[in-house]
Amino acid sequence: MSTPAFRALKETFGCRLTLLTSAMGSLITPFIKEVDETITFDLPWIKTNNSINVDDCFALVEKLKACHFDAAIIFTVYSQNPLPSALIAYMANIPLRLAYCRENPYDLLTDWIPDKEPYLFILHQVKRDLNLVKHIGATTDNEYLSIGTSEYAFISAVHKLNDAGINLDAEFLIAHPGVSDVKRMYPETLWIEALNLITQETNIQVLLTGAKSEQQLTQRIQHSTYGKVFSTAEFLTLEESIALIAHSSLVISVNTSTAHIAAALQKPVVVLYAETNPQHTPWLTRKAVLYYSVPEKLQSKNEVIQFVSQAYYKLQIDYPSPENVANAALNLMATLFHYYN
Repeated sequence: MSTPAFRALKETFGCRLTLLTSAMGSLITPFIKEVDETITFDLPWIKTNNSINVDDCFALVEKLKACHFDAAIIFTVYSQNPLPSALIAYMANIPLRLAYCRENPYDLLTDWIPDKEPYLFILHQVKRDLNLVKHIGATTDNEYLSIGTSEYAFISAVHKLNDAGINLDAEFLIAHPGVSDVKRMYPETLWIEALNLITQETNIQVLLTGAKSEQQLTQRIQHSTYGKVFSTAEFLTLEESIALIAHSSLVISVNTSTAHIAAALQKPVVVLYAETNPQHTPWLTRKAVLYYSVPEKLQSKNEVIQFVSQAYYKLQIDYPSPENVANAALNLMATLFHYYN
């Protein structure tokens, strides 16, 4: 969702862009053309499975210092504090440092936008990031998300799926049930019912995608459905999955990266949207957003997110019914592809 802001920086300043991101974030950067180089490091204030020590942090500072960067721009969601990252940039002698910040950063930031979200308003993340770089004069006329794919990756996926008995000459949709955070999960039993309803009404194939760690989930769903539903989580790379989305007719996903990849590829998407981040709906693509509440025991302890829950999510919303999910998908397909039997 930051790619339009990246594009604005490159179009306005003609600059090279190095992205400092986590190991998880670095998985997608090879497919973002606006990023020239990636530095991967799991800092202690992000969610990670890696152990981090102080010496590693000092080594990162020295690495950044040796690169002689002209400026650092810190992209955050409104519930994140930019100052730890600003301190890293300050220690690395990066002379210009831009970020939103709720408190006075003093010399840690040379360019500071007081963060008024979410207490006065909430912007989509794309607009938040575009407004951040606009503060220093960077603009673009192209606000679409950016992601690259290749025909080679699709051909590779076709070969793998053909070996598994899946025919990609026929139309298919993508279903992505896996989540990295349990609070965003849509129940497995409801996935099964929704996909059964879709395959009853259409001849379309359903390809279940996910990380290898989600293989058991996608295989259980496959084995519990009776249409042309196939698990692909066990043998596709991320690049092949992106290529598969690019050639799909529709994407159904929980609120995770798959929904944003679909938006970047201008694919219609049905997103099963747990009420966690109202600013992260799919951007500039045809979509149906089906909301549901996060169980109280799973709600965030972050005070900013709690404020949003209390101010914007007062009503308790049940999971979308399988009928509603199927109808949203069928309506998009009927409008775009005329798939009704």
